[in-house]
Amino acid sequence: MYSSNPQYVTGVPAQPMTAPSQWSSGLYNCGKDCSSCCLTCWCPCITSGRIGEIADKGTTSCGVHGALYSVLCLLTGCQCIYSCMFRSKLRHQYMLPEQPCNDFLVHCCCEWCALCQEYRELKYRGFEPSLGWEGNLARQNQGVVMPPAGPKEMKR
Repeated sequence: MYSSNPQYVTGVPAQPMTAPSQWSSGLYNCGKDCSSCCLTCWCPCITSGRIGEIADKGTTSCGVHGALYSVLCLLTGCQCIYSCMFRSKLRHQYMLPEQPCNDFLVHCCCEWCALCQEYRELKYRGFEPSLGWEGNLARQNQGVVMPPAGPKEMKR
């Protein structure tokens, strides 16, 4: 009656816990993506906002994340307190190691490099951060045809 291979209701086999993965690029490999490096250098609030929106799976927009980052930067100079949270979320979502040190210290000491690395990681994982969460969902669902919604009950 019960099988040794558990399946979800959708019929997709349950995946066993996988071993932790590695970052797709190093912290100081900013030259691998010059466009995100330049964006981060001149407007880190945009990079942080885009990362935040994807890490939060669209619950808060890029604009809100970017504005919070900017306000913290202008008022306290400690925007790393905010931006390191998204590094932690990405690490947990993709089982990435906490390298080269804890997330707060990475952002505190190498803020721009950390933002660039996270941006590259999202691209490596198939996201286009400039599209936002909804744009990435739409892009992933291209070509998928959903059946038309029918009436709630059938009438004769």
